[in-house]
Amino acid sequence: MTGTTVHLAVYDTFADWEPGFATAHLTQHGHSVRTVGLTTAPVTSMGGMRVQPGLALDSLDPTDSGLLILPGAALWDTGDTLAPFARAARSFLEAGVPVAAICGATAGLAREGLLDDRPHTSAVSFYLAATGYAGGAHYVEADAVTDAGGPARGALVTAGPTEPVAFAREILGLLGVYEPKKLDAWYRLFHDSDASAYEELQA
Repeated sequence: MTGTTVHLAVYDTFADWEPGFATAHLTQHGHSVRTVGLTTAPVTSMGGMRVQPGLALDSLDPTDSGLLILPGAALWDTGDTLAPFARAARSFLEAGVPVAAICGATAGLAREGLLDDRPHTSAVSFYLAATGYAGGAHYVEADAVTDAGGPARGALVTAGPTEPVAFAREILGLLGVYEPKKLDAWYRLFHDSDASAYEELQA
């Protein structure tokens, strides 16, 4: 799948390193990445980068998107400021459009009830348990997890804060950027620094 518009949520304190592997390789393979904020006012990432959102959240339509990426942020754990993004994720999933959430964004989805009945992961199980969600039985101890969804239910990718490469692997696989053998080589190259994987990736 190429030519898809992917929407990257940006908000104050967002963890700028978490979506980077995914967005860089998506754009290199014909996808367009568009940033979306609560408004179009500039935001500042956790790393101090100032970002001007290209779209306000209230203008975001799942039918115009191939994926919504939600990075972590300190704000996910300090109130309801980012709850509108969790509600947007619900709209995406109900429209059959995938969502990918990492780090604190997984807690936002948990609070929204979106992890209650599907496999998922996060930083650690007790981090999500603290949200009071009902999905503990579906927690998976893994770097990243993709639940394929189904009819009228979009796929969902989740990952913990230390796994931006695994997070990207799931996204790249979900959007068909690489077939499985090359995706494995991509992961070994960027996660394991396996130089031999470069030739496999270029073949």
